[in-house]
Amino acid sequence: MSAINALVDSEMDGLISDLQTLIRQPSVSAKKQGLMECANLVAQIMRKAGINSEVLYLDDKTVAPAVYGEVKSKSNPGRTILFYNHYDVQPEEPLELWESEPFSGKVEGNYVFGRGSADDKGELITRIKAVEYFLKKTGDVPCNVKFMVEGEEEVGSVHIDQYLTRYKEKLKCDGVIWEFGYVDAKDRPIISLGMKGLLYVELIAKGPARDAHSSLAVLIENPAWRLVYALSTMRDSDGKVLIKDWYKEVRPFTDQELSVIGSEPFDEQEFKQEYGVDRFVAGAKGTDAKKALVGMPTCNIAGFNSGYIGEGAKTVLPSQAMVKIDFRLVPDMVPEKQLERLKSHLKEHGFSDIEVKLIHGEAAARTAINDPFVKQVEQAAKETFGSAITSVSSAGTGPMYSFVKVLHAPCISIGSTYMFARIHSPNEFAKIDLLNKTTKCIGRIMEKFSSG
Repeated sequence: MSAINALVDSEMDGLISDLQTLIRQPSVSAKKQGLMECANLVAQIMRKAGINSEVLYLDDKTVAPAVYGEVKSKSNPGRTILFYNHYDVQPEEPLELWESEPFSGKVEGNYVFGRGSADDKGELITRIKAVEYFLKKTGDVPCNVKFMVEGEEEVGSVHIDQYLTRYKEKLKCDGVIWEFGYVDAKDRPIISLGMKGLLYVELIAKGPARDAHSSLAVLIENPAWRLVYALSTMRDSDGKVLIKDWYKEVRPFTDQELSVIGSEPFDEQEFKQEYGVDRFVAGAKGTDAKKALVGMPTCNIAGFNSGYIGEGAKTVLPSQAMVKIDFRLVPDMVPEKQLERLKSHLKEHGFSDIEVKLIHGEAAARTAINDPFVKQVEQAAKETFGSAITSVSSAGTGPMYSFVKVLHAPCISIGSTYMFARIHSPNEFAKIDLLNKTTKCIGRIMEKFSSG
């Protein structure tokens, strides 16, 4: 039991109030909305908690600022833990599907609603409050604590490498607690030891000089069909990517990782019910489904835009078509190398006319199961929640590779986000009981981490 547990229970009203304050400050990185204001607000909340904080910038002042926080331990100045979080959020649209105002921070029973309530302002508050409660209770923290809170995670953390490189000495640490962590329907935290990488591109096909009457489709090639034909060469019906050498560098699972994957609980029926599907890609089940989630590359159509998509009919042959594709990558796939393979594939299959536009790329990262940091987080989670699940990797993507590359520190995800908390969707919420438990868990991690 952490030394701060009783304080967490008695001060939940203050935790919720600070979370509401953050939610009520819109900070949508895709729209560059409220980022400076939210960065200053995070720094202010940190200072109120007793954390020394400052707002960091790059030379280009149009880049969203980051927030740095630090508390030095009097009792154990030799160990430093870094909390990485982000204050930016996804756009709130579609507005008509929200049951309350997206930035209201409305509390209803065990729930706090609002964009960012879970991803990632709720998670950030659990970290800040754990430090605050140690300072209130003991006047000290079990180990040195640092915060790196960025404002571009939801648009791909495009400047995180520059921040980490410029402020490398300031951010030096021995371990990183990542910005989020899921909790399943049985209140078991999922401790994730890695993140997949990402290659996000747009493919653009051009047809006639202007939109034409669809009767001319007998003579003029439709660029939308051009993209459809191209896409059909890139992936088969079982989800396998057909681009030459796509899997060449994929790191195989170790025996330890396979053992963890095999023992990890995964309720297939609950998952299918939540998302309204009756089968998985390629009919995957059991261990194969779990291996796919944590370690299989993907080729996903994220959006397709061409021609008329309004109500009713318009007989048009569009002049242009565009598709957005995200490829999830796994260790040791290199985004730049995969991009060249994609371009070569299109050229070799007769689609050299299709423009390939890079939107974002980042590599995957994975912490070794036998790293001592893993055992400390596992023990803290089990003591706080009663049980915990260790996962080899998250199915999602974040800039974890940048932290590993620049700071040379192991990264582990653990947090308070209920698995079906509607993050990135209308009516996003955080569960108050999970915010409570996670704050206690973060405190316990700090205590265990301090012993080395």
